[in-house]
Amino acid sequence: MVKLPKSIERDLSACLQCGYCVQVCDTYKQSPWESNSPRGKIFYLNQLNKRTIIDQMLGRKVKVDDEFVEALFWCTGCARCHTVCHVSIDFAEFWEVVREWVVEQGKGPLPAHIQIRERLEELRNPYNEPMENRAAWWPKEVPKTVNPQAVFFAGCTASYRMNAPAKAGVTVLHRGGMTLNTLGADEWCCTSPALRTGQTTLTEDFAENNITKAERLGAQSMVMTCAGCYKTTSHDYGRYYGNPPFPVQHFTQTAAQLIKDKKLKFTKEIKAKVTYHDPCHLGRHAGVFDEPRECIRSVPGIELVEMQHVRMDSRCCGAGGGFKSANNDFAVNIAAERVKEAVETGAEILVSSCPFCVLNLTQGAKKIGAKIKVMDISELLLQATDPVVEEKKPEAAPAEKKA
Repeated sequence: MVKLPKSIERDLSACLQCGYCVQVCDTYKQSPWESNSPRGKIFYLNQLNKRTIIDQMLGRKVKVDDEFVEALFWCTGCARCHTVCHVSIDFAEFWEVVREWVVEQGKGPLPAHIQIRERLEELRNPYNEPMENRAAWWPKEVPKTVNPQAVFFAGCTASYRMNAPAKAGVTVLHRGGMTLNTLGADEWCCTSPALRTGQTTLTEDFAENNITKAERLGAQSMVMTCAGCYKTTSHDYGRYYGNPPFPVQHFTQTAAQLIKDKKLKFTKEIKAKVTYHDPCHLGRHAGVFDEPRECIRSVPGIELVEMQHVRMDSRCCGAGGGFKSANNDFAVNIAAERVKEAVETGAEILVSSCPFCVLNLTQGAKKIGAKIKVMDISELLLQATDPVVEEKKPEAAPAEKKA
């Protein structure tokens, strides 16, 4: 019998089976079988951990089978279950460790997740796109600087599918006076899509590439608009390779500091009610709650109105943990529920700080016919600022003619 890792056993023994986690699980609401709930999966793991030869003799079904794998991946990894757990199980890490163990047993992940890993192995991104096109989105108005203040890490989604957050993010930082550069074709996927689905073997090499290439570029720091890239680079690289030797910040943290230092100046007023959706990777997992709100409140004319579930209690957009890649329709349903909550605030704009959230929430709004506009926080700041005006150098006085 293959025993579960000690870290999993410890949390299993702590679980009270109280069921508070069931009430806050958005994926469970999409398919309300107890086996799909956090409590149900923990119960099954407990039975799995206690199995003996007698269970086999009596024909009891206590093994990692396809049904359990389906239930295990019926989860966005949002870890909202952690916020109501009476014994404080760190579910953000717990579900990833369980998935990694299942994959090691050769029983997972789902076909859509295997395809992501294969594409990462072949082309260093999950979209099957050529690496030489990775930085094609870079805005012309932003110069690339040797030894920059920050290397901008775009991430795969912003590079190949949703350019707007990356373009806006880089442009806003430039307008705030920062010097920037990008890894371009040398930027490999952060490996978040693989890590969240239990596929951990790629992260060491990918982390080494991204960190060493950024060092060679003279990076003083690294900034990204993607919440998944931020969590992976700042929190996970240390477990599989090593922590970056330079500060890693999410765009909202850097922008908030530029605003405080009066380096990023607003030139336009945006009269609108705005509500903010906390991405799970940035908020609940990494503890970044205040800086995005500071950025929004700083925009002239903006009124920030909060939804019912925010910060640690924020509901998931439905796109994380490999859930959308395997169960797109259900992921969009979850997003639609979140959009309804945003609409109830009376907001005209729903802002987030992650391309996955923006993508899924946009699809959720479309599904229910909501008129609320969904956008990234970088796009909001872009609209409220103007391009940098280069100061003209005075012309040299004409030389006097010799007699």
